[in-house]
Amino acid sequence: MSEATLGHMHVRVDNCSIERTLAVVGEKWTLLVLREAFNGVRRFADMQASTGAPRQVLSARLTRLVEEGILRKVPYREPGQRQRDEYRLTQMGLDLYPTLMALMQWGDRYLADPDGPPVLITHRGCGALVEQQFRCADGHEVAGPREVTPIPGPGLAVSAPARAGSAAG
Repeated sequence: MSEATLGHMHVRVDNCSIERTLAVVGEKWTLLVLREAFNGVRRFADMQASTGAPRQVLSARLTRLVEEGILRKVPYREPGQRQRDEYRLTQMGLDLYPTLMALMQWGDRYLADPDGPPVLITHRGCGALVEQQFRCADGHEVAGPREVTPIPGPGLAVSAPARAGSAAG
């Protein structure tokens, strides 16, 4: 559960979307698998080589991403070999692209080597660098958290308010 302030209400959110998302993709190897999937890597051995993930860890992460509907298995067979599966992003998986790009952009800004970021993302159509922007539904650019106000959504589920001095979870 997470604790949030909505307006002047201090509530304990039982169905926090951030917490639920982290339960699915909030682990290093999972994010690295997604990075590789976005880079077109589809096969287990290639993912293992490019991520450095231990075989059992990678297998578990791929299984979970398939179970969650983020990746799907597609069978293939090399001549003379047994049938294997490759992993392709579903629409749910493709929708994670802005999230990974936001993590990369943050890392490029604060953690890149002095020479700069290791990878640049460009628009295939014109070659310009891609920038991620945050906008409201009316098209106004939103610079950061001081320009937003959380309000209760239609699916808000709350529990009893946390007592003063207790730790938020």
